[in-house]
Amino acid sequence: MLAGRMWLIGVILGVGVAALTGEARAQELEPRSYAASPAGIWFVGTAYAYSSGSIVLDPTLPIKDAEAHVQQLVPGFGHTFGLFGKLALVSGLVPFAWAEASGTVGEDRRLVHRTGFADLRLKLSVNVIGNPAQSPAEFARTPRRTIVGGSVLVTAPIGEYEGTHLINLGTNRWAFKPEIGVAVPYGPWQFDGYCGVWLFTKNPDFYPGGLTRTQDPLFAFQAHSSYTFRPRLWLAADGTWYTGGSATVAGGEPSGRANNSRLGVTLSLPVGRNYSVKAAYSHGVSARAGTDFDTVTLAWQMLLM
Repeated sequence: MLAGRMWLIGVILGVGVAALTGEARAQELEPRSYAASPAGIWFVGTAYAYSSGSIVLDPTLPIKDAEAHVQQLVPGFGHTFGLFGKLALVSGLVPFAWAEASGTVGEDRRLVHRTGFADLRLKLSVNVIGNPAQSPAEFARTPRRTIVGGSVLVTAPIGEYEGTHLINLGTNRWAFKPEIGVAVPYGPWQFDGYCGVWLFTKNPDFYPGGLTRTQDPLFAFQAHSSYTFRPRLWLAADGTWYTGGSATVAGGEPSGRANNSRLGVTLSLPVGRNYSVKAAYSHGVSARAGTDFDTVTLAWQMLLM
């Protein structure tokens, strides 16, 4: 019974840190993911994110005050192009993270540090309705319309991982997130809504080594409201709710099912003609299981046309 409980602790703590270093998994807040854009644009940039907070555990477990602090440096790229006449975007991120996680077991306080790469993230999105593939000149003359799009996000298990470690930066498994999104412009406003689901493969080498960990689908929903003051200068209010994702190790007792929500704000500022800076903050509103973090992000981006 004690071994089963320790496996369950490992499930929840491991998910907490690995999910965060995977660019927040279901916690992510991404305003304007399906915004109108011209084809033939490249962008490169990097982001710094600091997240800290608690990991919500079943109160019957013999661990208390579990928390984590994670810093990430996240370089990335993106490219817009035409796909069967529709506007498509391919993007990629490779996070490098510094993580510290702690918790109290009995009367002992345990603390671990991890440094290294987290899992690679690749995403392909297509604006199916409302945003055909156009040159920048054609795009500038076209009125804004409601956009309906879809995307698939893939995380590849390249991150730092050891099956004998309770806390890891990588997840040692593949994950896939199909999503649909709608973006509705109204004057200087834009209203976004997304619905997606995380699907996970098995981790065949989970703590304390050689155990198989499985996870149920995790459903994620986002809503955003943004106001554009002038091109590339906008402010957004963000929200997300995610549920599901119960995990099991070696066929044992499942972890708690997430039923969590977050709110945040994002500010985009133009810097010269081809550069922009983003600042974002998000805060956990409710958390039944898993992570409950505050996150601050600063990002720099360069456009290449």
